[in-house]
Amino acid sequence: MAQPEIPGPAAKAPDAPPPAASKVVAAPEHSREPLWTLRKALPRRFRVPFALGMPALVILLWCVLTLGSHPLVSELFLPSPIRVLQATLEMIFEHTLFDAIWASTLRIVISFVAAALVALPLGILMGAFEPINRLMEPVMAPLRYMPISAFIPLLILWLGIGESQKIAFLFLGVFVFLLPVVVTAIRAVPEELVQTALTLGATRWQVIRTILVPAALPDIFDSFRVMNAISWTYVILAEFVNARRGLGYMIQLAGSHLHTAQVFSGIGVIGLIGLGTDALIRGLNSWLFRWRGDEQAT
Repeated sequence: MAQPEIPGPAAKAPDAPPPAASKVVAAPEHSREPLWTLRKALPRRFRVPFALGMPALVILLWCVLTLGSHPLVSELFLPSPIRVLQATLEMIFEHTLFDAIWASTLRIVISFVAAALVALPLGILMGAFEPINRLMEPVMAPLRYMPISAFIPLLILWLGIGESQKIAFLFLGVFVFLLPVVVTAIRAVPEELVQTALTLGATRWQVIRTILVPAALPDIFDSFRVMNAISWTYVILAEFVNARRGLGYMIQLAGSHLHTAQVFSGIGVIGLIGLGTDALIRGLNSWLFRWRGDEQAT
């Protein structure tokens, strides 16, 4: 009779092969995502061509219309780019361009600071306290829909035709648009932050100083870019009234003498100054409120 086989110690199973290391597939250097995806940033390699494409097309069309022995458009109506550049250099060498830039810039800075000194505290109070908002809104709201240029005759009547009239006009143009921005930014602060601070024992003024103003300040500062554009738009109108210096006066004087190249030069200089100051404000915003960029990234 066969003896049953006595089982010996279990044979050691061979070691399982180590799991294959997961391969990390590197993202392709150039994304295959279509260019026309909604609300997506443009790939880096396309940014410069897209940024330069339209200006290059406009300049090319400008040259086609104005250059050559028989230009398609008279220089009286549309001077060539070369003629505009010559007019700009002439004003630089005659020391009239920088003097005009300084005069207009000084008017804008004074009126801008004055408007901010009034609009910021008033807007904070209107955004924080509904009774103050109900009191002031019926007066402030219609001003946003009134043409500011219509106030020029009244300002001349009240303040004369001197420098104060120009500053007041620019002040009014910035103030009526800055005030609602401040009110909206204060009201956009999450209510949870306010209630948490009140629960922890903060007073109303402490909440305004430590919660509402710091949280709303980035949006308010960012709106300065729009206010800057408004200021450079209105300064031309302000300097049309009895001015002796400034870019608006220079453009008006050149237009009255049919110096179209100087008119185009003045318009171009204002555009370049506007772009430069816009980039400065945007850079200051990114530097002063770096924490907002980190917060948005998370």
